[in-house]
Amino acid sequence: MSDDRDPEATLDEWKDAMQAEHAEAIANPDPDETHRIEGVTQVSHRVTFAYDPESDSLEREAVEQVGELTDPELLSCSCDVRGMTPEEAREHVRAAREGPGD
Repeated sequence: MSDDRDPEATLDEWKDAMQAEHAEAIANPDPDETHRIEGVTQVSHRVTFAYDPESDSLEREAVEQVGELTDPELLSCSCDVRGMTPEEAREHVRAAREGPGD
């Protein structure tokens, strides 16, 4: 028996369903969960090493910060809603603070 479904259409349907689920989780946070927005970012550093021929090893010689701390582009909530833009994160927190039916 062959599967005549269009893989592109199936993928598009899946994407639409995931986007709808994501939007629902942002707009209607679980009132029983704690909501704290968080993100991960890193600052780049240049690390230089000196070669020690006696031990045939590289020894850290200096560390220089070469970038500034910036806010992450995507944020998460401690309630497990992930991949939010800053606007979506604000919407999520507002909705959590307002509570159901407010």
